[in-house]
Amino acid sequence: MTSRLTGTVAIITGASSGIGHATALELAGQGASVALVARRQDRLDELVAEIAKAGGTALAIPTDISKRTQAEAAVTKTIEAFGNG
Repeated sequence: MTSRLTGTVAIITGASSGIGHATALELAGQGASVALVARRQDRLDELVAEIAKAGGTALAIPTDISKRTQAEAAVTKTIEAFGNG
């Protein structure tokens, strides 16, 4: 996947379903590396596999975004994996 977002990084909260899931697919389809943040590890893993199958790059980060320390850790993991795009 190469497109206008190639080389960028996006953190998608609520990525396990609904708008977050759709946004992750769209941004990955546009070439962004996506960090997928939600509480459901199994759904995140399925989405990572779907994005990878289509040629994209994604990282699952199970997180309860309502917890500040977990939210901060998700950002740190994203930067460690992808840089700050």
